[in-house]
Amino acid sequence: MSADQASTAPAHGIPLHEATRVWARIAALSFGGPAGQIAVMHRILVEEKRWIGEERFLHALNYCMLLPGPEAQQLAVYIGWLLHRTKGGLIAGALFVLPGFLAILALSYLYVLLGHAPLIAGLFFGLKAAVLAVVVQAVVRVGSRALRNHVMRGIAAAAFVAIFVLDAPFPLIILAAGLIGYVGGRSGLPYFRGGGGHGAASGAIVHDRDTALGEGLPDHARPNPAWSLRICTVLLLLWLAPVLALFLTLGPDDVFTRIATFFSQMAVVTFGGAYAVLAYVAQEAVGSFGWLRPGEMLDGLGMAETTPGPLIMVTQFVGFLAAFRDAGPLAPLLAATLGAILTTWVTFVPCFLWIFAGAPFIERLRGNQALSSALSAITAAVVGVILNLALWFAIHTLFGQVRPAATPTGAIDLPVLASIHVPAALLSAAALVAVFRFRVGVLPVLAASAAIGAAYIILR
Repeated sequence: MSADQASTAPAHGIPLHEATRVWARIAALSFGGPAGQIAVMHRILVEEKRWIGEERFLHALNYCMLLPGPEAQQLAVYIGWLLHRTKGGLIAGALFVLPGFLAILALSYLYVLLGHAPLIAGLFFGLKAAVLAVVVQAVVRVGSRALRNHVMRGIAAAAFVAIFVLDAPFPLIILAAGLIGYVGGRSGLPYFRGGGGHGAASGAIVHDRDTALGEGLPDHARPNPAWSLRICTVLLLLWLAPVLALFLTLGPDDVFTRIATFFSQMAVVTFGGAYAVLAYVAQEAVGSFGWLRPGEMLDGLGMAETTPGPLIMVTQFVGFLAAFRDAGPLAPLLAATLGAILTTWVTFVPCFLWIFAGAPFIERLRGNQALSSALSAITAAVVGVILNLALWFAIHTLFGQVRPAATPTGAIDLPVLASIHVPAALLSAAALVAVFRFRVGVLPVLAASAAIGAAYIILR
């Protein structure tokens, strides 16, 4: 039997059809961002099913956190591959994305067809206000874990100034932070010693030896250069061949070529999680390409927050609107649907590539202090990037007018204080109180804010 085949009942005794049902269940429950999604996987795979142990789960998570892209989805691919080889990884990763893709596609149709109806406009008005609180919560949550000393706080501050004041590209900020952390780790400086991640669920530790997979390494998980070359070649073709075909047939300025090129680039440089990605996408999709208006990024994030799957699925909404508004000879809804599919394809195919290419070799990463330090510095920089995102959202949500202010590299938007939208400010303040004072969960806050927003727009 080849390494690419998956038998019905492997040595660990878990049939592929049973694993498929479990992955579908995990996908349906994957709300709440990466922390919530990882907690769901841990609860079901480690604590409930006891398919893998705590040590193996955290080792896989640490590897996924070193990669660009959504770590929760990549963790699903990794564990699916570990249990059922290539087919298991493909099934786990695809199912993790599918529910969110379908939900956001349906909401995107609703948005462009009925977005100006009072009820729908009110729902999105409320979601925008609540999303501000969610992003601020992300700043606090990630910052409390990542900014443990003055060096890390300095990296976060420098990242904020670089992206907000100097309009520096997000990839450059991440590269600089990673290099600083790597050099610091190689030098043995204590400031860069990290660890962490999102953390696993509390409770008694389930050791690898007490699980179905056990402590041993499956044969297919050992490095196999021939298999790695084959799978990487296939995935590279699946990822880049459509991009090249669009470039050659439609030209570099066509909206589909730009979508494919931009989101392929994003897939390579999006370290730091969904909120950091959003700052980069907002900077380019709104400022450079003109695909969206500022407030529409908040609408997309509201969709992603209230549907299962990775928060990075908000990029699908960006691709949908970009193609809808520049459909060319196609019907707008058909173009938008193709734009959403293309965006999702070039965003997530690389995720499978990173896992299948690197997973058999991850033992070499265990205990590598330099790589861990690079991740710590990148995470600190991400705090500054998310703070920029929160400020950017606040300016364009709470104020009706902005004015440009000159900077050494261009200009930034500052709010015109007299144009503050009082209802939006009050609703955002209420959401912040609910999140920080009363510890209300994200989904109830979003639902309540959407309902209040709808009532306000209808009754005003």
